[in-house]
Amino acid sequence: MNRLIIILGLLLGLAGCASNVKLDDVPVEDKTGTAASSQAPQASSSVATIQASNIPGVDPGPTGVSKVIYFDYDSFVIKADSQTLIEAHARYLRADKNRRISIEGHADERGGREYNLALGQKRSEAVRKALGLLGVSDGQLEAVSFGKEKPADPGHDEAAWAKNRRAEIAYR
Repeated sequence: MNRLIIILGLLLGLAGCASNVKLDDVPVEDKTGTAASSQAPQASSSVATIQASNIPGVDPGPTGVSKVIYFDYDSFVIKADSQTLIEAHARYLRADKNRRISIEGHADERGGREYNLALGQKRSEAVRKALGLLGVSDGQLEAVSFGKEKPADPGHDEAAWAKNRRAEIAYR
């Protein structure tokens, strides 16, 4: 008898939790503030481009110097043609010890998730080490990896993959 009461109580509790709300029909508010169905096509809107140099408190880095270091396939060795770029960032960082950067390592889509995260980390660490050898304080540098999760080019050919094998310097 007790079992029957417990089972009935559980069934009534589960039935009470059921919902007849159709999630696909929930209204969505667009940017103009009017309600729109989630199934209706959204109007496209233009987005204004903002230059980082125009935002107060954002340090864009040295003027006219790229913030991207490219790597060969399956490699974390910094190419000779990136040396002047790294030297320019090192001078800029040494000039003000309060400047901080994040070095974001990336990989192309080939290879597994874990492998590409490790490769991206090795790439960011290689740039961090190069900056350290040029006199930048380790406290100014943070090395992180995004693996293949944030491609610069979504294509599936060698040109796209070459753009995705990179480390990006982001000033904070």
